[in-house]
Amino acid sequence: IYADPAKRLELYFRPKDPYCHPVCANRFPTSTMLLRVRRRSKKKQQLEGEEQIQPEVQFEMEILGIVTTVYKFQGMSDFQYLAMHSGPDGKQTSMYDKVLMLKPEKEEFFNRDLPLYIPPPIFSRLDTPVDYFYRPDIQHREGYNNPQVSGENLIGLSRARRPHNAIFVNFDDEEIPTKPLDAAVQNWKKVCTNPVDKKVEEELRKLFEVRPVWSRNAVKANISVHPDKLKVLLPYLAYYMLTGPWRSLWVRFGYDPRKHPEAKIYQVLDFRIRCGMKYGYAATDMPVKAKRSTYNYSLPITVKKQGSHTVSVHDLKQGLGSAGTSGAKKPPSSRYKLKESIYIFREGALPPYRQMFYQLCDLNVESLQKIIHRNDGTESECTERDGWCLAKTSDDLRDSMSLMIKQIIRSTRPALFSNTTSTEDSKEQLAYESGEDEDDEEEEEEEFKPSDGSENEMETEILDYV
Repeated sequence: IYADPAKRLELYFRPKDPYCHPVCANRFPTSTMLLRVRRRSKKKQQLEGEEQIQPEVQFEMEILGIVTTVYKFQGMSDFQYLAMHSGPDGKQTSMYDKVLMLKPEKEEFFNRDLPLYIPPPIFSRLDTPVDYFYRPDIQHREGYNNPQVSGENLIGLSRARRPHNAIFVNFDDEEIPTKPLDAAVQNWKKVCTNPVDKKVEEELRKLFEVRPVWSRNAVKANISVHPDKLKVLLPYLAYYMLTGPWRSLWVRFGYDPRKHPEAKIYQVLDFRIRCGMKYGYAATDMPVKAKRSTYNYSLPITVKKQGSHTVSVHDLKQGLGSAGTSGAKKPPSSRYKLKESIYIFREGALPPYRQMFYQLCDLNVESLQKIIHRNDGTESECTERDGWCLAKTSDDLRDSMSLMIKQIIRSTRPALFSNTTSTEDSKEQLAYESGEDEDDEEEEEEEFKPSDGSENEMETEILDYV
């Protein structure tokens, strides 16, 4: 918890009870000292007949260190859920010994008829009292609708959306846009207020001239632009594909990849690193970042929004070193750039996340490119599943990439692969169901960290641009 400033410290009053809901503490910066205080009492010898003499007391203080962070429990406890069963006579019976599996059990344990005990992850999203005055909804005049532009939203039930005016295209749409929406042009002209923004616009135009289809991560790896400005700039120069082999990619206005066989190199590949017992290594054996797991669920309740970190003595001390000097900061030209590994696959290197969206031209491995170009010059039809490539090309690419990743893990952790198998056995062992058959996982939004790359493994941009 301490390693992640965004997390809250949880206190469980019944640690062994899986149904126990914790109370949460918020993290606060502080500049205090940790003291050790000793109180020594020295009793003086009292003679007979004398008044009672107070003992001599001495205090000794020692500074042990500086405290820079504290956790304060300021919220109320959440509701609690007990696995109890009410009998016909109203008597409560504990069900813990029947619903909790504390040791390996036989089949009979799972076939017993029991009431269902599935409490919600949280009961209340807030842990502070909120004044609710039972105010009625605002009654507008008949025919009133909330405005679409937030600047006109003077009185409304909620804040209006801030549109970025992107154009979305499906694979089966007949026409493709040749120019941006007028609102998108106005938005960018309003934001483009300095020479740096104009330079970024020219750089992105050149990228689309060299290559008509780009992913947002690829753009971020080639241009240093603030994410908020990129949201406005992309709809000004390109449209967004929702479905088909170019889904989740930005396409230059006027370019239709469905009519150009050479556009197959820009198709997207949904690649997910395979892990599990049948592949020879578990998820914990891979040094690849995973998305948030439901087993490590963090309560979303909060006392207050995290405030700015005040300068502490510890911070000042750290700032005096070479690491704290301004020279260590990234130059403006590369401040927002991502690493190339965020969109390029190379042999011998693990992907930064367990699920990646690669464009075929960014698979920098000769054997993979041979698979992609097997039907060069004989492309006859562009399909929604395979685009201009041969059928099951994506499956063949995933199989080859999975074998490469397995070899990397084998070289770093040979103990996992004590029983060596032939290449054919490995291919058979790594038989993979296609990405479309796997369960989709919800994306999570994280704070932008330009040094680490995008935190989203499966990046869906529709909500940013609608």
